Amino acid sequence: MAMIEMTIDSIRVSLMNYQRVVILKEKDAERYLPIWIGPAEADAIAVKLQGVTVPRPLTHDLLQTVIDTLGATISSIIVSDLKNDTFYAKVILNVDGGQMEVDSRPSDALALAVRAEVPIYAEEAVLDKAGILLDKETGKPIPEEMETGGKGKKVSEEEMKRMSAFHDFINTLDLDDFDKRKS
Repeated sequence: MAMIEMTIDSIRVSLMNYQRVVILKEKDAERYLPIWIGPAEADAIAVKLQGVTVPRPLTHDLLQTVIDTLGATISSIIVSDLKNDTFYAKVILNVDGGQMEVDSRPSDALALAVRAEVPIYAEEAVLDKAGILLDKETGKPIPEEMETGGKGKKVSEEEMKRMSAFHDFINTLDLDDFDKRKS
C-alpha cells in the first residue's frame, strides 16, 4: 500500500456548529484531507503548532513523556483507514530496534506527531476516498468533474449525497486559520 506524506495545513471551525476540522495537505501535491476532530484535540494540536507553552503537561505531552520514559520513540503516524465515515490512524513506535504499531484516533496521533515532530502519512486509499482539491482563491472544494487530469471515475449517487453534505460543511468553515481566532 502506498503512503503519502502529509502536512497540517490548518485547523478550521465550522461557523454553523463550531465543529473543528483539521486539514491535512499532501506534501507534494494540492490534495487535502479534512478530518473532523474534537475541540480538546484541536486545541492540543493548535497549542503546539503555535509554540504556546502550557503550565502543566496536556494529555498528549504526558503520553509522549511516557513513550520516551519507556525507551521508545515515535517514528511517524499514519492515517490508515476510513470506514463508515470514521478515520483510523496508527502511531508507529521504534522499540528495542523494532517497530510497533499502536491504533489511535487521528486527532490523538496528530497531536503526538506535532509534539514529536515526526512525519504524518496517509494511506493512498484514504486520500482516494476522502481527499479533495480546494480552489486557491476561495478555499472552497473544487467539484470532482472540474478537476483536471482526474481519472474520470464515476461517482455513485450515494457518494454524491455524502460528498454534497461534506461540501456543505466545508463551505460553512471559517477560512481564517483556527489560530487567528484565538487572539
